[in-house]
Amino acid sequence: MEIGLQLKTLADKIVQLKDKIETEEATKTAFVLPFINLFGYDIFNPMEVTPEFTADLGLKKGEKVDYAIYQGGEPILIIECKNWKQDLNVHNSQLFRYFHVTKTRFALLTNGIDYRFYSDLEAPNKMDEKPFLEFTLTSLKDSTIVEIAKFHKSNFDVDKIINNASALKYIAEIKKIIAGELSNPTPELIKHYANQVYQGRITERVLDQFKEFVAKALNQHISDRVNDRLTAALNKETEKQKEEEPSVEEEEISKIDTTDEELEAFQIVVAILRRLIPKERIVHRDTQSYFGILLDDNNRKPICRLHLNSSTRKYISLFDENKTEKRELIDSIDDIYKYDKVLLQTVKNYEDNGG
Repeated sequence: MEIGLQLKTLADKIVQLKDKIETEEATKTAFVLPFINLFGYDIFNPMEVTPEFTADLGLKKGEKVDYAIYQGGEPILIIECKNWKQDLNVHNSQLFRYFHVTKTRFALLTNGIDYRFYSDLEAPNKMDEKPFLEFTLTSLKDSTIVEIAKFHKSNFDVDKIINNASALKYIAEIKKIIAGELSNPTPELIKHYANQVYQGRITERVLDQFKEFVAKALNQHISDRVNDRLTAALNKETEKQKEEEPSVEEEEISKIDTTDEELEAFQIVVAILRRLIPKERIVHRDTQSYFGILLDDNNRKPICRLHLNSSTRKYISLFDENKTEKRELIDSIDDIYKYDKVLLQTVKNYEDNGG
């Protein structure tokens, strides 16, 4: 099962069970151990997952971390767990003390729902005060799942994670600052924008006035960007549906009778175009109005249309570089050969414009 789906399954389980979980030990069993397990580590093998990992601090012996994950005989991640109801902000100091007496580059503080991954990016063997990866399991984003997956047993690479950790850490901090500015712009930011648009002297009254302006402008800009992207996505989906939706003729396919003559005409067109493209790219679609021949089975790439079912006259419809349709009278399907250059040029036009 793909790790994203596994994380979603665990998140759903947490939502269902958390109100019944009362203790730290129950949190470990119900939430944290399943999280470790889905990363490919055997929670029942102490050579991979060691509970109550000893982290002696100088003269202070018997200090223990809740779990240590091993790989190649060395701890690669130490984990400190708390009850799911507890705020993690008051607990990172304990993990900070343990970090420098182990050989690991990574530490995890969690209450089974909130997860904070730390490393020693700022000073060797000294855990950073701020995590480089932080998330809530019950509200994961796809981009976060990509980062979490790097800790899977099959993917784990210290150097790759470390190289990306700095970017993750600082981007996360910047996002927090931006979120704060959106809800409550700082005087520095207000003054920055006011100076660029206001011609008079920047007084306290002006700053108070611009505080509301800046907050609204920032939020409206983001809202506009989101709406633009949604509109673009919806338009793209609509276009895709139009391409994929069957036409009225196709929906009434039971009424269509493809004749031997039409199929023979199709083979003539294939014979002409095989000089330029593989026959697999040439597809026919019969409708009640005409027998169409397309490039790549794409309605937007008509090669020609044949009108052969009339008892009096037969026609072939050809297309120029602008997809303008021109109907030509033919006496028989053998006359299709007269338009070989036009048919070849039609395909070339599509190929020259991106296939």
